[in-house]
Amino acid sequence: QVQLVESGGGLVQAGGSLRLSCAASGRTFSNYGMGWFRQAPGKDRDFVAAIDYSGKITYYADNVKGRFTISRDNAKNTVYLQMNSLKPEDTAVYYCARGKVLVGLTTPSGYAYWGQGTQVTVSS
Repeated sequence: QVQLVESGGGLVQAGGSLRLSCAASGRTFSNYGMGWFRQAPGKDRDFVAAIDYSGKITYYADNVKGRFTISRDNAKNTVYLQMNSLKPEDTAVYYCARGKVLVGLTTPSGYAYWGQGTQVTVSS
């Protein structure tokens, strides 16, 4: 069983930064792509960023490109999401997920395991 535990969420003013972490259990972390999604109240779970198993290929949603950076440390079984220039519309619960394949995909159906989520609130 794979467990994913997110941390690093919180309250920040617009223009500020946060760094989310997601620690994964298990010995096969480096074999799979990882992703970050977010869900605001009353809305669907939206893709934010994804990274392939090696950390060399990344994908971003258009509305976070240039502001967010996804990275991973396979030695620590951890994936990160550095969020800069935060906006009130970035407010949501952020989830990390472990993919079913080597690459990181942009749809929730491409992921087999999910964390419990961490709240990010950006005040104006």
